[in-house]
Amino acid sequence: PTKPSNIGQHIHFEQGDIEQGFAEADVVIEREYRTETVHQGYIEPHASVALWNEDGRLKIWTATQGSFTVRQQLAELLKIPVSKITVVPCEIGGGFGGKIAVYEPPVAAVLSRKCGRPVKIAMRRDEVFEGTGPTPGSFMRVKMGATKEGRLTAAKAWLAYDAGAFPGGMIGPGSMCVFSCYDIPNATVDGYDVVLNKPKTQAYRAPGATQAALATETVIDEIAVELGIDPVDFRLQNAAREGTRRVDGPTYPRIGLVETLQALKESEHWNSPLEGPNRGRGVACGFWFNAGLKSSAAANVNDDGTVTLVEGSPDIGGTRTSLAMQLAETLGIAAEEVHPQVVDTDSVGYTDVTGGSRVTFSTGLAAHKAALDIQDQMIKRAAELWGCQPDDIQVDAGTYGYNDHKRTFKELAVELSSTGEAIVGRAAVNPQGSTNAFSANIVDVEV
Repeated sequence: PTKPSNIGQHIHFEQGDIEQGFAEADVVIEREYRTETVHQGYIEPHASVALWNEDGRLKIWTATQGSFTVRQQLAELLKIPVSKITVVPCEIGGGFGGKIAVYEPPVAAVLSRKCGRPVKIAMRRDEVFEGTGPTPGSFMRVKMGATKEGRLTAAKAWLAYDAGAFPGGMIGPGSMCVFSCYDIPNATVDGYDVVLNKPKTQAYRAPGATQAALATETVIDEIAVELGIDPVDFRLQNAAREGTRRVDGPTYPRIGLVETLQALKESEHWNSPLEGPNRGRGVACGFWFNAGLKSSAAANVNDDGTVTLVEGSPDIGGTRTSLAMQLAETLGIAAEEVHPQVVDTDSVGYTDVTGGSRVTFSTGLAAHKAALDIQDQMIKRAAELWGCQPDDIQVDAGTYGYNDHKRTFKELAVELSSTGEAIVGRAAVNPQGSTNAFSANIVDVEV
């Protein structure tokens, strides 16, 4: 604390006895890796329009991964209440984590307030590269040991990630994910968030995890070669599974890495011969956790039995379709009968950023619960219509039934629209805990 330093944060994780683990190993391999700063490279540069009205309300149209995140950042930067700001998320021409922080919106807002007119700012490509956040460069040292039978006994990682000009980089996820694919009884991780005279780094596709995976997976391959064990078999033998404790603390519930590796081993690709003298075949595992966070959704049942879904997660990967499918499956209707819309911050409840693989999980849960709310309302209304108790009505794959009464969702919706108030389902969720996603990949490379 008394010595000036450009280390913004030091993370330390450990489990077991690292020295004993390496003492038990017959093979120990240690390697160093460097990765460069890489920009997300989205096709559409940052662009925003701001209108600061005379009544003091600010409206922003912007291509963003999180309209509520933009609203919060603007409120803090401009020192005005969030209730004075409306953010309209526009279709986004690529983000990959790089369109979460605000750059041009607060500038456009101040200029609009000054001139009394709407102001548009669109970055040039050179401005995007110079003024927005890329993924961090890194220096990594990974050491791993295994017995001659192919069982990992110990692993040690030393990670330094470039934070850019301000602290708060991607070292946290990197430290969490570096050994996350494997069941290693003895491990330590030291991660350093290093401040440098460069643009502030930002998220980029599982931020921090990809650099760490490069280091770990390469060492895993070298150990497999040293032991003469098939690289998929070596990974299967040491794969994380239910009950595995990750080095940063969590114990896995049921997960799918073993099944994923088995599917890879049985795949046509893995069992096909390499063609040509200059080809090699690589295999690697990957891991990412789910961010969870808050989401809201509302769904309106229309007179013709279709449903309009209103949600606040900007769609950067087809999530409108996945959310419509989740709501439709819950109601027992076709996905085509759900019309999803991403709306502004005044039109739906608070919804966190589109990132961290969370939208289908979290906003999907909100859509599912909104559909259950609709189903509950329709049961109560049908009970009034049919002169029975709500508990008497059975729902099976979107068909509502009681004695001789039987209606599909669409038939009942049309009938109810003329007998009372509209049916609107709502839900807000904040999922606690996270899911764990694993992948196994094969690539053939020709030199």
